[in-house]
Amino acid sequence: MQPKADAPAPASAKVAEAPIYGSQLMTPAERNDYRMRMRAATTDEARQKLRLEHHTLMQERAKERGMTLPDMPPAGGGGMGPGMGGGMGGGKK
Repeated sequence: MQPKADAPAPASAKVAEAPIYGSQLMTPAERNDYRMRMRAATTDEARQKLRLEHHTLMQERAKERGMTLPDMPPAGGGGMGPGMGGGMGGGKK
């Protein structure tokens, strides 16, 4: 049976769409592995544990390479959210 078009996406689908913290320091295979592990996690707690472990690993990797990453990944997994301004066509006439 197909889910309804207006049904909310499952948590595992949202994980697949979210940017990966420190992805610029990862190989394509590592990014795929991380996404698979996140999709396989069955609870929010398990996903949070994976995120924290990954965050620590990426901080260590960045330090080894003489780079810096933000202390904490953006809330909600990052990505583009609402920002300043009305956007295209958002102003009043």
